[in-house]
Amino acid sequence: MFLNTEQVMKILPHRDPFLFIDSVESVSIPGRTLVPGEVVDMKEIVDSEVVAHYRTKKDHAIFKGHFPDFPILPGVVQVEMMAQATSFVVFLIHKEPMKMKMDVALLSITEAKFRKPVLPEMDLKLVTRIIKLRGTIITSECKLYHNDQLMSEATVMASLKMQ
Repeated sequence: MFLNTEQVMKILPHRDPFLFIDSVESVSIPGRTLVPGEVVDMKEIVDSEVVAHYRTKKDHAIFKGHFPDFPILPGVVQVEMMAQATSFVVFLIHKEPMKMKMDVALLSITEAKFRKPVLPEMDLKLVTRIIKLRGTIITSECKLYHNDQLMSEATVMASLKMQ
């Protein structure tokens, strides 16, 4: 594991009940070996990948209302989860990501597909890949899996500013 929940909370400003990342498995650029702590130029993060995890808790407040007799995780929350996972690309482009302040804003969602319902007590794996970069605007292809089955996917565009 690359980051545990406590470390995740040092990066993301989100808190319960709106924190949807439990841990980060890896932040990498496929085909490239990075030295721990190595910082790459912003332009080099295209094709970089973040793998993160979240377990849907049966007692999460959202399941009480969506829906009481058949609790499923709303698609909008799945998209938020994808956007949160993408934020960890900062580990490639900031020298001290645990000390920085991040200002991230979701700009658009396209190509969203919700293939199977996400239920309570599911272990989810999020895989995001940066496909485009223009200034501080990052576009990512995001996929959400449970037991290697694709549950949902979307293309997420966000503004990412670091201080």
